[in-house]
This record gives sequence, C-alpha cells and structure tokens, in this order.
Amino acid sequence: MAANTPTSAILVCAGNASRMGGINKILMPLGDSNVVGHSMLAFEQCPDIIEIIVVTKEEYFPSVREAAETLGIKKLTHVTAGGSTRQQSVMQGLRLVSKDSQYIAIHDGARPLVRPEHIAKVIRDASVFGGATLGVPVKDTIKVVDDGLITDTPHRPSLWITQTPQVFRKRLYFEAVDFATEHGLDFTDDCQLVEAIGGKVYMTEGSYTNIKITTPEDRAIAEVLL
Repeated sequence: MAANTPTSAILVCAGNASRMGGINKILMPLGDSNVVGHSMLAFEQCPDIIEIIVVTKEEYFPSVREAAETLGIKKLTHVTAGGSTRQQSVMQGLRLVSKDSQYIAIHDGARPLVRPEHIAKVIRDASVFGGATLGVPVKDTIKVVDDGLITDTPHRPSLWITQTPQVFRKRLYFEAVDFATEHGLDFTDDCQLVEAIGGKVYMTEGSYTNIKITTPEDRAIAEVLL
C-alpha cells in the first residue's frame, strides 16, 4: 500500500560519543537489538516512511546493516558517512533521498524509543504547516543565567523541549539548506534552518519517553522504558 505522505527518514548517528566515554551510543545493546536498531524499527513501522537512510561513521556500517537484517527492516536503503557537523551529516543523507519522497524526517539515531504513531503524527502536521517537530512541554521553571546570576525567568507555558523527528516538506528543506550553505550558516537543529528562511514549524506534542541516549545512565533508563 502506498504511503499517504511519502517521507524519507534520515537517521543521524555520526556523533563522537564524548559523553559516553568513547563508547558509540548507537551500537549500545538495548532490548533484543541495539540503540540504532530500535530507532530504525520505529520508522520501519510507520506507513508514511518509504525509506530509511542512516548517516554514521564508516566503521559502523556493518553493525547498522546487521541490526537491520536481524530486525527484518526492509526500508533501509542507504548507510552513508557523516560530515564534521550535524548539519553536514544531514546533508550527506539528503544527497541520497528518493525522488519519490515529498517530506524529509530527520531523527537523532540515539532516540530509540520514538513511537511510530508519533512519527505519523508529526508527518501529518508537517503536511499542513510545511514543517513540524516532536516536543514536550517543559515541566520545570527555567532560569536565564549570566555570570552566575539569574537575569530572567521565561514564561513556562511557552517553553517546550524539542525532540526528533523534525519533518519538513522536501522543497522547503532543500531551500533552507541552500540558504544556509550560501551564507555559511551551520545549525545544530533542523528547525533553525527552516526558521532562518521564514518557514513556520509546528510543535507536535510527543512523549517524555522519547529520550536521547547521551550518558550511560540514559541507556539504563531506556531499558526500563522499553
């Protein structure tokens, strides 16, 4: 059955694992697979996703493909090397996107607990607004601090924690990438790319369980949540 909103998923897994003591977080065991395996599985189970492109270090290519094969993942089309920054890594994946896709979903490969229904939900919102990202409302009071002193207390109801995937209409995202390249801009967040050309991005409410594996403690939490 054809996807209602054909979307290419780019899983960014090219980080240096500096906070994991040099252990690559995407290959850490999790449940019956590893972190990147569960990330791929979530996108495999979303009907709108027509392909999965994993961007990682060359030495991890065999492990990524092995995880996909073990889990029966059919949508993995490419495993490619990343760049020196997150934005450059995403651009490596963009070069391989199918001409049949209408939307691009960029996801942190280290978020293995994203739910297929939330992926579908954020794609649906992107189809309305042009761009959308998963996120959750901030629970705590946030302070702006300068040189150790509190300078401001932002209005909490307007603050959200941004997650991934972040989904954009393909033409809009390519336009944003061209703009960033032309002006020498490099962002750590794909929403910023689209915001830089005046694009609107909708905040789709997801789940607090969509955590990012950043430290060894995160993996232990992910095991419990899984």
